[in-house]
This record gives sequence, C-alpha cells and structure tokens, in this order.
Amino acid sequence: MSDVQTLVDMGFPRERVEYALQVTGSKGVEPAMEWLLAHIDEEIPSAGLREAAGGEAAAAPSASGDESAPAPSSSSGGGGAEGGTGEKSGESTVAKSLKCDDCGKVLKDHSEVEYHAAKTGHSNFSESTEEKKPLTEEEKRLQLAVIEEKLKQKRIEREEREKVDALERERNRIRSGKDMTEAKRRMEEIEMKKIVDQRKREKEEEKVARDRVRAQIEADKAARKARENKETPNKEPAPSVSSTTVSSPTGVKSPPRDYTETRIQVRLQDGSTLTETFNVKEQLSAVRVFIQVKTGIETPFSLMTTFPRKLYAEEDYEKPLEVLGLVPSAVITMTKTAA
Repeated sequence: MSDVQTLVDMGFPRERVEYALQVTGSKGVEPAMEWLLAHIDEEIPSAGLREAAGGEAAAAPSASGDESAPAPSSSSGGGGAEGGTGEKSGESTVAKSLKCDDCGKVLKDHSEVEYHAAKTGHSNFSESTEEKKPLTEEEKRLQLAVIEEKLKQKRIEREEREKVDALERERNRIRSGKDMTEAKRRMEEIEMKKIVDQRKREKEEEKVARDRVRAQIEADKAARKARENKETPNKEPAPSVSSTTVSSPTGVKSPPRDYTETRIQVRLQDGSTLTETFNVKEQLSAVRVFIQVKTGIETPFSLMTTFPRKLYAEEDYEKPLEVLGLVPSAVITMTKTAA
C-alpha cells in the first residue's frame, strides 16, 4: 500500500496528504503524518504554490552545500586548537529553521515559509538556530484524537447542512405548489366573475326588453280605450223593431262583424290560465311576450291550439292575430319547444 493511501485510510484528505509528502520530501508516512498533525488548522496552498514550493525545496540542498564548502579550508589553514574552535563556532551558527519575524512562528523549510506567507500575508522571515522539535507519541495521539473529533464534527455539520438543504428544497417545492394552486384558484375566480357579470348584464338587458314590451302593451291598451271612448258617443241607437215588422226569413245570415279586438286565453303548463285582450292587428309574438312578463319564464316555449290542432312555427309569431284566425277569441296552449 502506498504512503498516500495509508494516510488517506487514517482519515486525512488526499490533497493534504499529497502536499504533506511533498513538503517532507516523500520520506515516509511518519514525517508526513507529523506535518499533518502540526498543521491541521492551516490551509494548503494552491497547485501553483505547491510547484513553487517543490522547486525551492529542491534548490535548498544545493544552497546549503555551497555554504558548508568553505568550512574545511578554514580548519586546514590554522592549528589544531584554532581549527577545533572554528568548527564549534560554525556549528553554533548553522541555521536549523526559518522564523517569521512578524508572528514569531518557527518554520521548518522554504515550503512552509511559502505556505505561511500565502496564508497570513507575512513577508519578513529570517534564519533561526532554533530547531523545530518533532511531536512526541503522546502529542501525536492527542493530535489524532483532535483530528478525529474535528472530522466527526465536520461530518455532523455536513449532515446537518444536508438536512437543512433538503428541508429548504421541500419547502420551496410546497411553496411552489401552493403558488400554482393559488394562481389557478385566482384564475377560476376571475373566470367565474366574468361569467356572473355577463349573466347579470344579460338579465338586465332582458329586463329592459320586458319593460319596453310591457310599456308598449300598456300604451296599446290606453290607445284602444281612447279610441273606444271616442267611438261610443257617435254610435246611433239601433232602431226598434215594432211588433208589426215582419221578421227576416229563417236561414238568412247576418253580415260578418269587423272585429278590432280579440280575447285570448292562455293555458300554462301547470294547468293555470291567463286571459288578456289584444288588438287583432298585434302579432302572435305579443302573446308570447305577455306570457313571459306575467310568469317570468325565461326558458324557450311554443304555442299551439287544440281545435283545430296547430303548433305555431317561428314564422307564425310575426303574423297578426286576425290572420291566424284567433278572432274574436281563442284558447292557446303553452307547450315545450321541440328539441
């Protein structure tokens, strides 16, 4: 099993594991784990910064080799005692780490310097003789416990976020469904209001039409009465027939009268009757309007006579009553319109 997979199995993210192995020079699982535990709260740099860090880490050994080259010449130039003193002085001044002058944090190599600079924005660093101590076994266990606890906490937080997101999605779905239902209900209400308003207008128009017909009927009645009142005084009294006058022979018919009015009796569908006097010149449609006004019936209906039996067609309603033979009186039956 590779070092990367080993550390991933321990619970570390693969990206941090790869960066830890790069920082520690791929020296094995233990150094990488120590670095991960020591920098658990730090963010790792981007891919570009990792490549730069790798390049500087590769250049670091050559630089340190060049600095240590003059040491043998100084020892060979002097005596044994002087050489020993110079060697000790050289060892005491060798840089073992790098230190951030802004915050005082000790960093192991240039890779950590690059990472620290990218994270904090600090730019002042210097070499330090202080050696960064590795973690003890107890510290490693504690760090591992902290990591496990943090991973557990993050897992719980992720699950909570997923629950909240799922709940929010469900709320949005319900809200969307309610909005659609409400919009549909409003549209139905608008359509129903339009239908009611249209029906109301139609009823008002029908009422106006009935009132107009009723007024016309009343006006016709008043005109007939006025004509009758004018004609009554001008009528001469019929001459009395004396007892000596010879009666007219049997079988001689009197000349037909010129009727101006006719008495119409209407039998309704419920068995009740309506009676009204009409001018013989009025059309049969006036009788139908009279029935509608008196009964309030709005459904279509037809008229017919029984003796002789005749069902009036639509064109008959435009004909005068005298033309239809409904003079001087007639009985008309109201019936349903044939489908």
